Amino acid sequence: MPSQPVPADHSIVEMSAVALSAAIQQRALSCTEVLQAFWGQIDRLNPQVNALVAPMPREPLLAQAAQLDAELAQGKSRGPLHGFPQAPKDISPAAGMVTTKGSPIFKGQVSSSDAVVFERMRAGGALFVARSNSPEFGLGGHTYNPVYGTTRNAFDQSRSAGGSSGGAAVAVALRMLPVADGSDMMGSLRTPAAFNNVYGLRTSVGCVPHGPGDEVFFQQFSVAGPMARDIPDLALLLSVQAGFDSRLPLTHRSDGAQDWGQGLERDFKGRKIAWLGDLGGHLPTEPGLLDTCRAAMGAFTDIGCTVDEVVPDFDLEQLWRAWIDLRSFSVAGANASLYDDPQKRALLKPEALWEMERGRALSGMDIYAAAKVRSAWYEVLRRLFERYDFVVLPAAQVFPFDAELDWPHAVGDRSMDTYHRWMQTVVGATMAGLPALSVPAGFGANGLPAGLQIIGPVQADKALLQIGHAYDQASGHARVRSPLLG
Repeated sequence: MPSQPVPADHSIVEMSAVALSAAIQQRALSCTEVLQAFWGQIDRLNPQVNALVAPMPREPLLAQAAQLDAELAQGKSRGPLHGFPQAPKDISPAAGMVTTKGSPIFKGQVSSSDAVVFERMRAGGALFVARSNSPEFGLGGHTYNPVYGTTRNAFDQSRSAGGSSGGAAVAVALRMLPVADGSDMMGSLRTPAAFNNVYGLRTSVGCVPHGPGDEVFFQQFSVAGPMARDIPDLALLLSVQAGFDSRLPLTHRSDGAQDWGQGLERDFKGRKIAWLGDLGGHLPTEPGLLDTCRAAMGAFTDIGCTVDEVVPDFDLEQLWRAWIDLRSFSVAGANASLYDDPQKRALLKPEALWEMERGRALSGMDIYAAAKVRSAWYEVLRRLFERYDFVVLPAAQVFPFDAELDWPHAVGDRSMDTYHRWMQTVVGATMAGLPALSVPAGFGANGLPAGLQIIGPVQADKALLQIGHAYDQASGHARVRSPLLG
């Protein structure tokens, strides 16, 4: 007999992740109560947005929650995620769950093992209730696919949720999950965070294990990271996700587990920020977007920072060409077996085919040349960070667009020549391997959310959390609630 909808306990789902974790650890709330409360919120709101897909059977999860409660009663805690409902992004494998990657090729395929980040979350006491929706193979900044359909924006269901971590962002914004995991190659944490008025951290390369995969040395673009409604919550999930794993040799060693939530308070008086804006007109932006972002920059001056307008001295079109070569090389290599099988190739969406065919046409010297451009760009930013503490620019060049579109074919008065050119603003951090925090920037005159991305120096993830926390307290943008929440 199918499970009946569970009424939401709004007092539980509205709690911050930090407060919720403390209540569970202190046994003021049981894991069973928490699970039931989030199921109630999912039952109430997910049908309107389609953020969470492939739900897991509820009876076994109730048994798992009871076991977690029993462990706490015996004085055993698995950590800050103990008893947290979670929904791993449907791009990487999660043991015992369907992993479709948004593709009909993998529809119904159940994984036998966990990606490292899911392994850590599961071991930390998370209850995997569903998957969060993603575009096919995570390609494109709009969460729709032929397996599960379109995920709708948390603030306007006629609009895109962004992508590829669109399901995760909407679930966090609508309190269907306390925090959520995501991944980011070309803004896949940053764009949906901006579109749904939440926080998303593109971590430094090696901060959080991303994999394992069949190639663990060249892959330096896709990273895993957290999404949350505020910075302490973001840090809570990162504390579980981050750290060395010998299966992924580029991950960072540290002296034991790190609590990323410690030491978030910091004085930013006299700190210097470089505002890159639209890169001197290089980036097309939707009318009103830059105005909204510029207004949000006032929060940095409120906390004592000085802000200068800066345009990096670099051929930005050369950077773009190098990026799409390296991206296509990566996508083509990772999916070679699908392209080589004619039956599977016929099921690939046009954007995936375009990436794979571009990648296959590149020579080894093409890839080396692109890597040289990447290295030169990193050096430009490294020198910029000798003068500035942080670099800021829009997290997206558009407001959330019509959910029925495949992607924005024009921004302002400029046509987009690829399916992802409208996301060019996120390329700089990815190419340099730098951490970037997407923060809410308020709402445009159209009532739609916008976001900023704060980029830090190499491996400065903690400094990003600190300035993000100060920004959050000064701006208050993240505390604007979706109309769906009532």
